[in-house]
Amino acid sequence: MEILKKSLFKHMEIEKTLQTQVGEILEEIRFNKDIGVKKYNLLFDKNPRENFRVTRDEIVKAYKQVDMKFIEDLRIAAKNIEEFAKAQKNSFNNEFEKDIYPGVTLGQKHIPIESALAYVPGGSYPLFSTALMLIIPAKIAGVKRICACSPAMKDSEYINPKTLVAMDIAGADEIYAVGGVQAIGAFAYGTDSIKPVDIIVGPGNKYVTEAKRQCYGKVGIDFVAGPSEVLIIADESANPSYIAADVLAQCEHDYNARGILITTDKTLAKEVNKKVNEILVDLPTKDIASLSWNNNGEIILVDNLQEAVKLSNKYAPEHLELNVKNTDEIIDKLTNYGSLFIGQYSAEVFGDYVSGTNHTLPTLRASRYTGGVWVGTFIKTCTTQRLSKGAVDLLAPVAYDLAMDEGLYAHANAAKVRMNQENGGVNE
Repeated sequence: MEILKKSLFKHMEIEKTLQTQVGEILEEIRFNKDIGVKKYNLLFDKNPRENFRVTRDEIVKAYKQVDMKFIEDLRIAAKNIEEFAKAQKNSFNNEFEKDIYPGVTLGQKHIPIESALAYVPGGSYPLFSTALMLIIPAKIAGVKRICACSPAMKDSEYINPKTLVAMDIAGADEIYAVGGVQAIGAFAYGTDSIKPVDIIVGPGNKYVTEAKRQCYGKVGIDFVAGPSEVLIIADESANPSYIAADVLAQCEHDYNARGILITTDKTLAKEVNKKVNEILVDLPTKDIASLSWNNNGEIILVDNLQEAVKLSNKYAPEHLELNVKNTDEIIDKLTNYGSLFIGQYSAEVFGDYVSGTNHTLPTLRASRYTGGVWVGTFIKTCTTQRLSKGAVDLLAPVAYDLAMDEGLYAHANAAKVRMNQENGGVNE
């Protein structure tokens, strides 16, 4: 293995000051409720809004502020995301009951979470596509109350009209012009005007991420996300222009984003690096993309694809692209990734917007233990059991002995009172 371009990227520990700052804001939201939300909306976003919930009139106005082509594009993306979400739901819709012991019937049920918040970032770019990615799977899952929120545009009390239209097309039940730590706190703890939810999903800056981490337990979350990542495995057959374009598509997200190329071909590696620099010359987001590439980009030369696979599994990237002649040779050996893009035409940008898979994915090696947001994020798989009197006669002595061995005498008694008792008219 040879590192042709080295990254300066380091996994940063959570700053103590960040923890403290976020914790203080959350405490204020918890105790001062709407007053606290208003305070931080004004402080951070210059948002003077009194009523956080967006009205239907505002939504109608937002449609008039965007062009029809944008709406048509959104509807195409929304339809693909919806169709894939439906397929996902069908793939695990296997509720069952099974007799696993005489008189013992066990089963499982899939129960939608009752309420969810889709957090849609504002910041440098209005990430309206995230609204589709979060709200549509929740809708297909059967969540009864789907809330969406996003910071108001700077120095205003209004959500970006493109984001607002996307939230409406996706099917949000309630939309709120509030963002940042105060939004996470409001929907975790509840305020005078905002009812709490059961799960919060969606990306955000480091403050939002830390707020989700601190609120976890009080409310469910998807995962704790970090900077965006793409890793590309390529051989001599790959198109260097495609790879350079895809690397920079990640790098423009923010200064900490990562673009990584692992290749078996040194000529390709050099050509990709050259193409990246050529694209950067005229790229409108070059200030961010160039710094991200220079600081965090990597090009690694390996002897063979097997070595590339091992390295990729170790990196556990958010997005993994395969630009090799024979993708089938290595697909089954790749085990750690948020989403896999197979072949040179399957660029990550399509997953970000229109192909239908979800773009809310695990970063910072979290794909070792979790996938991205999907229909199952909003569904609980719960177990059931039915025991007959005959089953109790067989199993109560076993349960009694095991409970006694653990020293849990009330547990043992709960088994004992059912031992050798006549059926008292309850369901068997």
